Amino acid sequence: MTEENRKLLERINSFAESTLGEIDPQKTQVSVQLDKLKPIMEEIAAEKGMTLEDVFILYMDLQSEASCASNEKLKESLQDLNDGFDGGSPLLFR
Repeated sequence: MTEENRKLLERINSFAESTLGEIDPQKTQVSVQLDKLKPIMEEIAAEKGMTLEDVFILYMDLQSEASCASNEKLKESLQDLNDGFDGGSPLLFR
């Protein structure tokens, strides 16, 4: 992920934290969540000369990439813990 994309993702996520606040993402429709993010995405689209749809797609791609990277780091740290076990029950990660 480029530095520019990282900053863009941080900007949208920061906006999401302040805007979505107490909304439970498991109980709130994605369309409602995206509607709340629309102002920041429109702002970024105007700045970058992109369509709103392109900003949304970029955001989803970056969010997926960040999620995969976090997942991989967790997997590696659990592997380090598992390597330290001497005959005990290891931590499993799927």
